[in-house]
Amino acid sequence: MTANLADLRVQIDALDRELLALLNRRAQVAEQVGEVKKREGTPFFRPDRVAQVIEQIQQANQGPLKNEHVAAVWREIMSACLALESPVRVAYLGPAGTFSEQAALQFFGASIEHVPCVSIDEVFRATAAGSASYGVVPVENSTEGVVSRSLDLFLNSPLHIVGEISLMVRHNLLRLSESLDGIEAVYAHPQALAQCQGWLTTHLPNVDRRTASSNAEGARLATTNPAWAGIAGERAATQFGLYTAAHAIQDDAFNRTRFAVVCLPQTLPSPPASGKDCVSLVVSVPNRPGAVHDILMPLKAHGVSMTRFESRPARSGQWEYYFYIDLQGHPSQDHVKAALADLQQLCAFYKVLGTYPIGD
Repeated sequence: MTANLADLRVQIDALDRELLALLNRRAQVAEQVGEVKKREGTPFFRPDRVAQVIEQIQQANQGPLKNEHVAAVWREIMSACLALESPVRVAYLGPAGTFSEQAALQFFGASIEHVPCVSIDEVFRATAAGSASYGVVPVENSTEGVVSRSLDLFLNSPLHIVGEISLMVRHNLLRLSESLDGIEAVYAHPQALAQCQGWLTTHLPNVDRRTASSNAEGARLATTNPAWAGIAGERAATQFGLYTAAHAIQDDAFNRTRFAVVCLPQTLPSPPASGKDCVSLVVSVPNRPGAVHDILMPLKAHGVSMTRFESRPARSGQWEYYFYIDLQGHPSQDHVKAALADLQQLCAFYKVLGTYPIGD
């Protein structure tokens, strides 16, 4: 080691000790904040406050650290401090190594209490019952469209959406060896199989495609038989000690999945306006000519932009549908408030699923 390098390492070691001392001072103040929140009965976790702190830090950042790296560091700092105030229990589609877990960690930070669930239904149940404070559920994929089970569960759930996160999804073929030879079956969640069907047809045309409750479960199954493979992300490969036989096998190079963060209203009310917000709602209209056209007119009249419009069968046997709509804006804004009021008057069923800041 050269003298110059040794001197630089001494400087870094000293700076690390200073950082540690400052972080512990911050943690001590965070514990005091937690005591105040307990007395006042206010929510411990507030995503709008996290976003506000990170934005302020990014504005003060003079480099050379990039803003996205600063955001990642501060999210973990705030997550660790929040764990001292009150640990946050987060339910997601498990087991460990799923993209749902990755989304939860990216939104809340690593210092959460994990509540892995066997199905999306169980994520809703655990969060509604209070076994978890928050749930993270997939709602839409850029390749395959909406996750229909999540939309259906929102209809009768007491949970509401308080945040969202969009995750770049990279699917890998995982197995006990690095070769593509000798594979008899590939296990994955149905969405993942659909997102990789082109690659599978080209490279493994005669291999049986089998569904699993999650991609991580598919990876776990791949550990039990050398002739089986799973489709999952890098976290699952590490979690289960599997080789990556093929990287990034999704058909869409820019494949993304959008996740909703849900909770009971008493856990966290709808966040205040951030300036970049979304209102999600589900409606149905009387089965008459022009009814769907009519519900769009209040949006046009009040200048509210619609970013999503999806239909799902009402399962009534009457060819009726529920419509899932995302609108830009916040109900505290006059034009949005007026549009929602007019829209509600036209609907046979009307439910706001949540108001929340738009994710990156």
